Amino acid sequence: MLNSIPATLIPGDGIGPEIIDATLAALDALQAPFVWDRQIAGLGGVEACGDPLPAATLDSIRRTRLALKGPLETPSGGGYRSSNVRLREEFKLYANLRPARTLIPGGRFDKIDLVVVRENLEGLYIGHEHYVQIDDDPHAVAMATGINTRAGSRRLLEYAFEHAVNTGRKKVTIVHKANIMKALTGIFLETGLELYERKYKGKFILDTVIIDACAMKLVLNPWQFDVLVTTNLFGDILSDLVAGLVGGLGMTPGANIGADAAIFEAVHGSAPDIAGKGIANPIALMLAAAMMLDHCKLPDLATRLRQGISDTLNLDNIRTGDLGGKSGTAEFTQALVSRIKNG
Repeated sequence: MLNSIPATLIPGDGIGPEIIDATLAALDALQAPFVWDRQIAGLGGVEACGDPLPAATLDSIRRTRLALKGPLETPSGGGYRSSNVRLREEFKLYANLRPARTLIPGGRFDKIDLVVVRENLEGLYIGHEHYVQIDDDPHAVAMATGINTRAGSRRLLEYAFEHAVNTGRKKVTIVHKANIMKALTGIFLETGLELYERKYKGKFILDTVIIDACAMKLVLNPWQFDVLVTTNLFGDILSDLVAGLVGGLGMTPGANIGADAAIFEAVHGSAPDIAGKGIANPIALMLAAAMMLDHCKLPDLATRLRQGISDTLNLDNIRTGDLGGKSGTAEFTQALVSRIKNG
């Protein structure tokens, strides 16, 4: 019997509760040892507590240091900041891990197996912005300050390098724009090269590429890459680009790893237009749960979950509408649970 693992559960908004329920059914079939503390956030948090991230939710994550969450909607107006950004800052979630792997063969790009490791706390995302008034135009000039630190760069790069070693990856590519942004992204590139020479040389191949060239190469020949590690803004863009190679955000999970907690999520939106219709694709969140199992040193359960998803898609040919199938969320989930139990 596995020891129980306390974890925070945030169903989220829109289709969040539906895909959370589907994922919990799969985890129950695996007999995963999570003991859930269910909390609210996003639009539900505003409606219940006047805050997209209620104090009880933050307290729960501080206690469990582990969370699985559905998509959160940031309310428009009212000055609310993104709940995802607040969570990253609150728990120092410095590494965003975004794997992308082909699940359904035969598409435009096949046999894709990439990982983007994105710095999560620095760069232009620190939000130091302001306007400068000229004459009668209060928004005549817009300014933003980006900050990358040596310590923050090293922490993220070390995480990416360790991940590559621990998962048997053969190549890591540092993505930068140091030819133009010589200080802001130069410090990231410089730190990565120094760290590799000092500690990781020979454990994998290290390459570097400029961000615009990287985007082109990912579309022309994505198989030349293995692990991509980069700064915040570039990572935000590339992680979605890479998701497009394997069918979109509905097929790609995300993990936010930090000094104080780890939060696993579906990275797609809350899709309020299809909420309650029973047609949502739960795969991204299920794959996030598989990453959570890996994080909790339960790789056998993670492998069974991933294999069950693959078999349900490709052997049983049960797929939701966004994947060209005719099944709803419940039918897909039932087929997956059967696969897990009988596989």
